[in-house]
Amino acid sequence: MAIVSATEMVKKAFEGHYAIPAFNTNNLEWTQCILKAAQETQTPVLIQTSEGAAKYMGGYKMVVDMVNDLIDSMGITVPVALHLDHGTFEGAKKCIEVGYSSVMFDGSHYSIEENIEKSKEIIALAHSKGVSVECEVGGIGGTEDGVTSNGELADPAECKAVADLGVDFLAAGIGNIHGKYPENWAGLNFERLEEIKEAIGGKPMVLHGGSGIPFEQTSKAVSLGVSKININTELQLVFADATRKYFEAGKDLEGKGYDPRKVLKPGCEAIVAKAKELCEAFGAAGKA
Repeated sequence: MAIVSATEMVKKAFEGHYAIPAFNTNNLEWTQCILKAAQETQTPVLIQTSEGAAKYMGGYKMVVDMVNDLIDSMGITVPVALHLDHGTFEGAKKCIEVGYSSVMFDGSHYSIEENIEKSKEIIALAHSKGVSVECEVGGIGGTEDGVTSNGELADPAECKAVADLGVDFLAAGIGNIHGKYPENWAGLNFERLEEIKEAIGGKPMVLHGGSGIPFEQTSKAVSLGVSKININTELQLVFADATRKYFEAGKDLEGKGYDPRKVLKPGCEAIVAKAKELCEAFGAAGKA
């Protein structure tokens, strides 16, 4: 089974009032872990790369081949979309060309007029190839791939203008941030989320910065039309914690504990466990 467009899985999630987990990957092991968690929980899933992570892994084409080959060799039967996260205009076009099944064009740092023009072009190109498209209005707080935003509340009218272009799902700033949430974080702005929901009428929304948001808040966001939740930091943290404990316990000094396969195993097991927990929490488990 090859990668698929995310349009159908996200639309079903929107209609069924659950959210598809969208996990960022960083390497081969990370991708294996995401696929394993999705298969074991029977969850449709998006595997995402930032442009920086794709470059780190050897380029977009390498990522496409890796994901497709792993789906085949691991016997994965759940729907899997390969998605570009926070893509530039040129990055999104390149991913469409080499075989990503879904792309995000993040034009939130442009004027709304330029965002609309560039989004329109990406949507037309992607849809001509059967590729799903996510666009963004209003910056998400924190830093993602070197782009920093203080976090904004998206303007509902601007959201409608982009949604009306035919985008498949829309990311909008509602107080969410990338990375770790500070202790004084005010929480998601549900009033603004409701206003955006009304403005875009029946279009699935995306929650970026899903790592660390309390489940009661993600559940409420899902009830208001969020159908895709992005996770990156949360998996990185559990991986780092498990790997740190391996070294602190001196396991690398026991026998062939220095073997990278042994070194990475605890972190990988932690990724699988956390990913499975989130598949359940978002209501997507068993929906494949």
